[in-house]
Amino acid sequence: MTAPAASALFLREAEVRRGIELLAFGHAALLRAGDELLAEQGLGRAHARALYFIARQPDLTVTQLLGFLGVTKQSLGRVLGELSDRALVETHPGLRDRRQRLLRLTAAGQALEGELFERMRSKLAGAYASAGQGAVGGFWAVLDGLMAAEQKRLMATLD
Repeated sequence: MTAPAASALFLREAEVRRGIELLAFGHAALLRAGDELLAEQGLGRAHARALYFIARQPDLTVTQLLGFLGVTKQSLGRVLGELSDRALVETHPGLRDRRQRLLRLTAAGQALEGELFERMRSKLAGAYASAGQGAVGGFWAVLDGLMAAEQKRLMATLD
């Protein structure tokens, strides 16, 4: 099914509402790609998000991960505790500041994150292929426009 083209009046309420709905349903569909695997492991989406960012930047500090996830220390502590208990994430002290906690995936954590990523990659790559290169660039531009300056700064550290 081909998506309808955006109206030339794309800032009207109906078009903005359609964008919100597409973003909500599309995001939910993307996340559902990993839900079955997470459920098999007794884990949730918060665990998947933590695994993803630790995989993207090994030796990420807990403070940096807090910034990426936008959650409370208490919530992150629970997630990291469960991931550590399952031997999916390991923690090391910082080289310069021994009080820092650096996070790294274990081999089992890498395997789980890799499978979760592959499921999401497959889903998103299919949507990208269907939409075409120009639409992907437009999609990225819209998402970039939604992010605050701090989020853009954090994302730039992942490149």
